[in-house]
Amino acid sequence: MAETAFDVIVIGSGPGGYVTAIRAAQLGFKTAIVEKEDLGGVCLNWGCIPTKALLRSAEVYHNMQHADEYGLSAEPSFDLEKIVKRSRKIAGQLSGGIKHLMKKNKITVINGFAKLKEGKDAPTVVVDGTDYTAKHVILGTGARARHIPQAGLEPDGKYIWTAREAMVPDSIPKKLLVVGSGAIGMEFASFFDAFGADVTVVEMVDRILPAEDEEISKMARKAFEKRGVTIKTETQASVKTSKNGVTATLTKGDTSEEVEFDRVVLAIGIVGNTEDMGLENLGVKIEKTHIEVDEYSFTGVKGLYAIGDVTTPPWLAHKASHEGIICIEKIAGENPHPLDANAIPGCTYCHPQIASVGHTEAQAKEAGYEVKVGRFPFIGNGKAIALGEPEGLVKTIFDAKTGELLGAHMIGAEVTELIQGYTIAQKLETTEHELMETVFPHPTLSEMMHEAVLDAYDRTIHY
Repeated sequence: MAETAFDVIVIGSGPGGYVTAIRAAQLGFKTAIVEKEDLGGVCLNWGCIPTKALLRSAEVYHNMQHADEYGLSAEPSFDLEKIVKRSRKIAGQLSGGIKHLMKKNKITVINGFAKLKEGKDAPTVVVDGTDYTAKHVILGTGARARHIPQAGLEPDGKYIWTAREAMVPDSIPKKLLVVGSGAIGMEFASFFDAFGADVTVVEMVDRILPAEDEEISKMARKAFEKRGVTIKTETQASVKTSKNGVTATLTKGDTSEEVEFDRVVLAIGIVGNTEDMGLENLGVKIEKTHIEVDEYSFTGVKGLYAIGDVTTPPWLAHKASHEGIICIEKIAGENPHPLDANAIPGCTYCHPQIASVGHTEAQAKEAGYEVKVGRFPFIGNGKAIALGEPEGLVKTIFDAKTGELLGAHMIGAEVTELIQGYTIAQKLETTEHELMETVFPHPTLSEMMHEAVLDAYDRTIHY
């Protein structure tokens, strides 16, 4: 008879869930994890990783088209079926890797959809009619794409796509509408544009990538428009499908226009996966589909915790993982620091890449700081020029009174790899003085991080 009693049961095996389960096992808890689909959740199977595989193909194809600039010759062509197949193979490989990690850490995997009901130490977890008990239950059920049916913005699997459908296209649309300009929207705009689609991005607010520093958003818009992407801000979209595609009504203020598209990608936010689990009957507080928790992920219901996209923003995989570790270490009686959402870096893998951590310039000023701002352009960096990537910017924001690094914002080649340097600096409470005295290797893109700090204090060398 299968084991049904555990110390910890984690529901959902995405980056929050599987990391939490592994840490629980390391701490000596008898652990189980429940997954209704594939191990690794949306991130590994239909999100973070397979999209990066697609974007890598787009990057290589882009470079092939510019081979002559590097003294090379190439005849650019692509096979979409092979591109998608490579992405799916990588997703499958990583999901298999999670299966291995579960076995290695002696974590019981329970396949099926979990429901909760009243229990002794924590809610009882019911999967396919079997009751599983635990002292602690941690929800990591994630989220899914938001729809707006009244505006026709609801996926049909054929003409109107979420990220899942957009990851496995059978052809490149001639005309594509992307609704929403956050990370997901701009990544798909970048991918399809690279392979020849005529892409239009619609955003309700006054700029794309609205979570980023305004200066970075403006540079991103300029870069995308230079590549031929049409961007319409302060614009709302509603759509109707026909036999041949989609008719979109794009409305800005009092003006509307109708435009024909072959496909639409919805990237208008997420909805937490909280339905049909019995959460309301347990007294779990849910605000706009997301579960309310305290600083250690406790829901307020005895023995029940929640982490990741099903809770509060930022809705990022690495935030979910870190949140889960804090949660289980607190349960184990350790003394972890609560999550600081402002210290969670954000990355967008479009072309050009975008990365940031901490306050934007506007947020720092709104918080009452007197700021010093440093900037360094890619055109001033030898490695960027040698790579053929001279467009971009590194921006730093400091507290003028204390030298504290309040935020850092980047756009350009490989900035998603560079941002961690500033993230560590923030964690260590590094001042501008220490950053300026740090030796950065030459020639590297990281030298721009040094120069952006120097610039904030009028000491920049190479620009």
